[in-house]
Amino acid sequence: MKLFGGSTVRRRGVGLALAASTVALAVILPAAPAQAASGPSGITAKGAYLLDSGRNRTLWGKAADTRREMASTTKVMTAIVVLETRGVNLNKRVTVKKAYRDYVARYGASTADLRTGDKLTVRQLLYGLMLPSGCDAGYALADTFGSGRTTARRTQSFIAKMNARARSLGLSRTHYDSFDGIAHGRNYTTPRDLVRLARHAMRNRTFAAMVKAPRTRQKAANVNRTYTWYNTNTLLGSYRGALGIKTGAGSRAGYCLVFAAQRGKRTVVGAVLNDPYRFRDAARMLDFAFRAK
Repeated sequence: MKLFGGSTVRRRGVGLALAASTVALAVILPAAPAQAASGPSGITAKGAYLLDSGRNRTLWGKAADTRREMASTTKVMTAIVVLETRGVNLNKRVTVKKAYRDYVARYGASTADLRTGDKLTVRQLLYGLMLPSGCDAGYALADTFGSGRTTARRTQSFIAKMNARARSLGLSRTHYDSFDGIAHGRNYTTPRDLVRLARHAMRNRTFAAMVKAPRTRQKAANVNRTYTWYNTNTLLGSYRGALGIKTGAGSRAGYCLVFAAQRGKRTVVGAVLNDPYRFRDAARMLDFAFRAK
């Protein structure tokens, strides 16, 4: 009887515990909508990060410090290494080599459709890099601004400069093994690092003007040929206040985007990695940011 009585007491205890849990649950449940409201809803990106640039204040993140491939958003660093080269001459003419065209053909890479023998300035190549995401333009810049006796050595030297700049900017979870995002096993960043890089890059007026351009027409210096390049970032023209920055896509990286927008005196920078709905999600993140206080 004592044992049975003891069992009864324990069962009553369990019942009381369940009742207490139900009461506690009733208290906790109303908090769930408030948590959902604390960030943008429906973001499908594997990784994302959102920053109030002026205040340098985190607004929201999702796996913000997880390393992922970033595809052609790599080219933000490519452009910055060129633009920050001491004494850089943006009007320097570069002759397009057949190797640049062969490279994009070999990898099926995005291209500015540069023609062998054409002479384009560094400034024009930067437009070809950032708007149509030309890997051939990236190759030309890396070959021009790297050091060494061969193209291979010069491009590796340039990639080393990209990694050195990442370290100097405190991007501790970023590494480059290419100048254009065609990864060879060690080309990665995090959403947070990518946003930090973008915030830095947008302080460069030349860079900011380029990535904001919906399209550009650039004429070769030595032949009667005009290149017309369109910006792959469809936020431009579709989202009020959009400032650019860079798209990316790859079989392993998925669809990527680093973006910025300004309304009034407030500028917001964000990034999504591996996101099949990158433009929709970027707009949702920006809407959330501009509603935030």
